Amino acid sequence: MAGSHHDKCVFPELKTDVARLTLRALTAEQADEYYALIDRNREHLTQHGDYQALAASDHQTAHAELLNDPNPSLRCGILLDSALIGRVDLVAVNPPKYGFGYWLDHEATGHGYATAACRALIEYGATVLGATDVFAGVTHGNDKSGAVLIRLGFRAAEVFEAYTRYHRSLVASPCAYPTQR
Repeated sequence: MAGSHHDKCVFPELKTDVARLTLRALTAEQADEYYALIDRNREHLTQHGDYQALAASDHQTAHAELLNDPNPSLRCGILLDSALIGRVDLVAVNPPKYGFGYWLDHEATGHGYATAACRALIEYGATVLGATDVFAGVTHGNDKSGAVLIRLGFRAAEVFEAYTRYHRSLVASPCAYPTQR
């Protein structure tokens, strides 16, 4: 069963292709830093009508969320020079099919951090968890978030009233040349 060994392993710190940018499991130990990130981004998080519940979080709610073990899903902090600047999640909806979500501090946008963080987590999902498909929803009007997904190889799969669902297949196409044995 793909990914079943994940239950026993600890999520590593993942490097990205951007120097000084890493991903690490977001846990209750980071509750104060996570809440401060939410607090200073309330307007940014809700500008397109999404992340309403997150933006409404108080410290206790944010801390309680981080106390819940997301296993088998992954909840990662995006760190720049060890400072928390965002979050990216790989959600085990129906493994090997995963949902995907991310957001960045408004001060950290426009530098390629979301693209690099998402790429690293998607690669981890494909190679370690055996993910075959990743889906993400983007609220209409959030063109920058949609652009991140397009850069990562996602395609618009379905348009709903409030958002567009994007999909990326992670299954490698068969080799053009058979392997010699």
